[in-house]
Amino acid sequence: MNEISLCMIVKNEEEVLRECLSSVKEIVDEIIIVDTGSTDKTKEIAREFTDKVIDFEWIDDFSAARNFAFSHATKDFIFWMDADDILLKADQDKFKKLKEELNESVDTVSMLYHIAFDDYGNPQFSFRRNRLVKRSNNFKWKGAVHEYLEFGGRVIKSDVAIRHRKKDKKNVNVQSDRNLKIYENRLRKGEEFTPRDTFYYANELRDHRQFEAAIQFYQKFIDMEQGWVEDKIRACINLAACYRELGDLENEIEALIKSIVYDVPRPEVSCRLGDLYKERKLYNKAIIWYQIAIQANVEEIQGFRQESYSTWYPYLQLCVCYWHTGQKELAVEYNNKAKKYRPNDQAILNNEKFFEEYFSNKS
Repeated sequence: MNEISLCMIVKNEEEVLRECLSSVKEIVDEIIIVDTGSTDKTKEIAREFTDKVIDFEWIDDFSAARNFAFSHATKDFIFWMDADDILLKADQDKFKKLKEELNESVDTVSMLYHIAFDDYGNPQFSFRRNRLVKRSNNFKWKGAVHEYLEFGGRVIKSDVAIRHRKKDKKNVNVQSDRNLKIYENRLRKGEEFTPRDTFYYANELRDHRQFEAAIQFYQKFIDMEQGWVEDKIRACINLAACYRELGDLENEIEALIKSIVYDVPRPEVSCRLGDLYKERKLYNKAIIWYQIAIQANVEEIQGFRQESYSTWYPYLQLCVCYWHTGQKELAVEYNNKAKKYRPNDQAILNNEKFFEEYFSNKS
């Protein structure tokens, strides 16, 4: 059986590191922890799991730190995760099975990454990341911020899912402007941004509610010939969100429509266009867009994916729209479909009660 090295970079992760490492300690054969300057008990906790805890002087470059960690791996494959990531029991079992089946013909394994959840703990925002790579290929990390692993060869898609638990960290707000500052320092030095840098810098600006500046960089990225198509689509969606925050409806619609240039409408785009028609009481037009959202094949989406826009949300909006167009039975049907995803949602339950009273009075 092939053996696996876990490589991580950490800093001040005492709140989450123990649970993270506990969730993978029975899967991996080697744990390498690279610390970039912790002042809490992070290294002490790490040493409970491994004697390979190595210091690295932080130079505002995530790729440099990750490549340093990778350089200390000695096993057949390298697995990476962050300290605020975790594998649930079901995914631990899937990973163990994957490890048993892993062979030399595989170069890279992608895994699902769930980063946002609904009130019931169901994943709502997910995408794939290349998590497990053959060490002998010597794949490298690229990019100082929002780094990515350059890979090649045979890639397989695993059903293993990693859950991100950033909200569990008390010090998250203290660190939230770190990436933005790194980008701004690079700009001050006159560094030229890659298309990926431009896109992620725009995201940082948007997250910090600097919407006018974010719009400028999203537009700059969209106008570039280079760039991953999924990032182009996401840039259009995020650009529309910035215009929405600024109350610019015309440009919001234009940005959403622009995303369709790259591929069929993403469920999020369709739902937002449906919302715009619904808000204006143009229910029949809204229905068209919500129906497009539920018909999308989300499994083919390689980039960011928000589950709500292809599940309960369009169903619930269709319930409202069909009711207002006099199609009462369809309204009930789509409320029931939404309930399958959110059985305890108060709005859905209120609809159910309303329908019961309405049809009872009518009869």
